[in-house]
Amino acid sequence: MRHYASELQSGQDWKAALDTAARFHRYSFANSLLIAASHARAFAEGRVPDPQPDVVAGYRTWQALGRQVRRGQRGHTILCPRTRKVREAVSPANERRTLGRAESPDSADVVSTRIRVTGWTTATVFSLSQTEGEPLPLPPRPVLLQGAAPPGLWDGLVTQLQGAGFDVVTVPTRGDIGRANGVTNFTTRVVRVRTDMDEAAQVKTLAHELGHALLHDPARTGTDPRDIHRGVLEVEAESVAHLIGAAHGMDTSSYTLPYVATWAGGTDPAATVRATAERVVRTARTILDALPTDHGLGGQPPGAGRAVEAPERRARPTPAATAPAAGVSR
Repeated sequence: MRHYASELQSGQDWKAALDTAARFHRYSFANSLLIAASHARAFAEGRVPDPQPDVVAGYRTWQALGRQVRRGQRGHTILCPRTRKVREAVSPANERRTLGRAESPDSADVVSTRIRVTGWTTATVFSLSQTEGEPLPLPPRPVLLQGAAPPGLWDGLVTQLQGAGFDVVTVPTRGDIGRANGVTNFTTRVVRVRTDMDEAAQVKTLAHELGHALLHDPARTGTDPRDIHRGVLEVEAESVAHLIGAAHGMDTSSYTLPYVATWAGGTDPAATVRATAERVVRTARTILDALPTDHGLGGQPPGAGRAVEAPERRARPTPAATAPAAGVSR
């Protein structure tokens, strides 16, 4: 993953990586790149018919869906967390501690259980084209006319902005908001979007501002946006909008993504790129999960459930198995 991240040095490279992440938005950014790179090798070796993967799942999941991995296929290795359940006790004084396996809480404590990541392991997934068996009804990817917006997407984004504590106001022209497409003001808690654009551009702008609201609101993060490189602010917000649009079949050819090398500097630019990408994908996934719109499968086959990136033990095939603090603008 570090090698792939270090190569994302231009806006076009970043955009290509986001296009992959959009198809696999239920996976981490790192895993979406790992899947894509592994599948590209399989295509070059003639083991799969298409250069891009469609949906992926583990060996046993494909069996449960009535399909079998074809003999001779090598899967795509992804990273998965090792987890365990832990009990936490919170005292009346709001002091939190982890309980040992045999430890009893105090009578006044409030006890809860959560999942803790204890390490990392690998798992193997296979694309649909590497399997055979029962037909899998994949819904067609939505295709929109240029300038059109998916029904319900604007309202869904407005609902999420309102849930984050922002009002949404439309203005007639860009001159009403400092010649920007949209503006998010963290002080007044108002998002403004101009309406002298086509529907797709308005929705994309609103998704951009929602990205700012979720990622850069000082009331949520405790960080003044002025302390963050302006390039990072805009790359993150625009990348969230790109992922939301791509997941809905919107034409993203006009999206502008700043030159990565201008902000991913320092001693470890690959780490900066990787951290930014993971924040973007997590935020886009949160938005998509809350939208009522049709935004694809996110890389999982229908019927696979929501066990995303869970470690899965592979069975051996049998012989028969084949901005400023006040706000940001765009």
